[in-house]
Amino acid sequence: MARPTDPALRGPTPLPPERAAALSGLYAAATGRARRRTLAGFAALAALALLAAFAAEVRPLVFLENIGKFTAYLEQIWPPVGLEHPLADLRAWYWGLPGWLGLLGETILMAYLGTLLGAVAGFAFSFVAAANLVRSPALRFLAKRFLEVCRTIPDVVFALLFVIAFGLGPMVGVLAIAIHTTGALGKLFAEVVENIDMRPVDGLSASGASWVETVRFAVLPQVLANFASYALLRFEINVRGAAVLGFVGAGGIGQEFLAAIRSFYYGDVGAILVMIILTVIGIDLATEQVRHRLAGPEHDR
Repeated sequence: MARPTDPALRGPTPLPPERAAALSGLYAAATGRARRRTLAGFAALAALALLAAFAAEVRPLVFLENIGKFTAYLEQIWPPVGLEHPLADLRAWYWGLPGWLGLLGETILMAYLGTLLGAVAGFAFSFVAAANLVRSPALRFLAKRFLEVCRTIPDVVFALLFVIAFGLGPMVGVLAIAIHTTGALGKLFAEVVENIDMRPVDGLSASGASWVETVRFAVLPQVLANFASYALLRFEINVRGAAVLGFVGAGGIGQEFLAAIRSFYYGDVGAILVMIILTVIGIDLATEQVRHRLAGPEHDR
């Protein structure tokens, strides 16, 4: 059979040995530099981790010596439910279920209301903090710094301040969660706004639309799904946070949980802890389904 005359059908032409050796040397040098940079990065990361562990007084040997105390505590709060009388044991274990459910509902409502207020405030500040919508550097600077203050100070600190000002109660938890959520969601919302398609914005601005009209008709349709998804995720986080805020007098199940820990009521500690875990799991599963629906069919693929 005759060899094809078309050069494209003959396959690649082999390089001269000198040229192939030169290219191989360049490739080896490039991959060697990349490998050395990667190793240097890992070495620096390991050194920083060791330095941080030393500064934080991390003692692995002490941890290993005292791990038995931790496992012993877990055994003490393990549910005292046997195989002989499981229903009776379960009723005895959850002797305070009606009151605990009321406090757990209070915790969920605290998280819900705090998340709602924080999401509304973060929604408003996100557009002001977005560089592609606000041209004033001073206005953007003030908005971003305000959001940083809100999310930098822990919600527990806010709760302590509000307890001193307003006394004990769920309102303290709502305010603390709302302020911290404002900072967290405001930053996430602003990043979503900064990544939108600017062509609708430019089109409305060129037609004479006001800033509010531009945000309403060109920005909101692009960001609402992501805003709702982030808000739902934050609600799940705030349910856990609301349980912790009860430790400082913000009401809810956390206050009863702390009282059980301080009183060494191991059975109550285990029962309340299981309730909190199951609640967070249920909220996580529900919000996950809602987030997937908001993301659309592209997310499922």
